[in-house]
Amino acid sequence: MLTVTSPHKALEYFENKLEFTIDPVGLNEAIKNREVNIIDVRDEKDYKKGHIPTAINLPRERWDTFEGLTHERPNVVYCYGITCLLSTKAAKEFSLNDFPMMELIGGFEEWERRGLWIER
Repeated sequence: MLTVTSPHKALEYFENKLEFTIDPVGLNEAIKNREVNIIDVRDEKDYKKGHIPTAINLPRERWDTFEGLTHERPNVVYCYGITCLLSTKAAKEFSLNDFPMMELIGGFEEWERRGLWIER
């Protein structure tokens, strides 16, 4: 059963969502403007099959290295798709270590579905 939630909590949630997420079209523009650092947290074999341009592969077993992350601009993290929580977990872990983080809505599947350029 659905419950009525606080409008103030909802406002806070949606403001935060807008601040810490980006959609594929927005990310594509940010790539063109060199405004972001992109981190792909999928398995290396999947990364090699295709990834978002300029993305650095940092699978879970290497998160503790922080390889490829930067403090100078937002790090946009992504995983497989909308139901994959790996990028959320990575963003949390990296944020705990003072890296500015955002998450790509829909992950690689949404990027690909929109027909955006894929590096191979």
